[in-house]
Amino acid sequence: MRKVLVTGATGAIGEACVRAFADAGYYVYIHYRSQEAKAQSMLESIQNGEIVYCDVRDGESVKSAFGELDLDVLVNNAGITKDNLFFWMKDEEWTDVIDTNLNGMYRVTKAVVEKMIVKKNCAIVNVSSVSGIAGNPGQTNYSTTKGGIIAFTKALALELGRYKIRVNCVAPGLIESEMTESLPLKELKKGIPLRRIGKPEDVSEVVLFLADKASYITAETINISGGMVR
Repeated sequence: MRKVLVTGATGAIGEACVRAFADAGYYVYIHYRSQEAKAQSMLESIQNGEIVYCDVRDGESVKSAFGELDLDVLVNNAGITKDNLFFWMKDEEWTDVIDTNLNGMYRVTKAVVEKMIVKKNCAIVNVSSVSGIAGNPGQTNYSTTKGGIIAFTKALALELGRYKIRVNCVAPGLIESEMTESLPLKELKKGIPLRRIGKPEDVSEVVLFLADKASYITAETINISGGMVR
């Protein structure tokens, strides 16, 4: 049975990824940091997997949680936002987002990639954002991390291709989630050619495709924004 780790699994996109991989027959490691009850509920609904606590900001926590996992797929999805205009941005708003979104992805990937290299025929899918492609006012910290994730994906794909490990990236646009609850979605969707806000499943379907089916795709970033960013 193939095994996948989904970080940030208790968020909307993470949960959709957990369910997509479970439906495809994967054993799913459900990562959580603060929402243990939700992670447990998700596990009970999919049955085939386990929950794993980890703080991706802490290198020792990452090694302890993930260092011994034998994975076929890694989905780097853990991320936060702390939006503010750059002029007023506090140092901790910058560093917390960088340390979770970018450094966290590095730590998790570093912890599991050696076993993937030995195993071969594995896949890594990193969750970026259209903010990392086009930028977004009030999100210099978040956009920096998401742009970094795209660059990380391209570089790592070049290194790991020889081991038959594919590394790809998805860049969601406006998706119904905890991160977009406070936004004026009715107005914002007018700027989306498909005239709707994306659903978490719109992202998870592409993540599963890249991990499970796209055997000749690597180093790519798939824009999932309904045409909002082109």
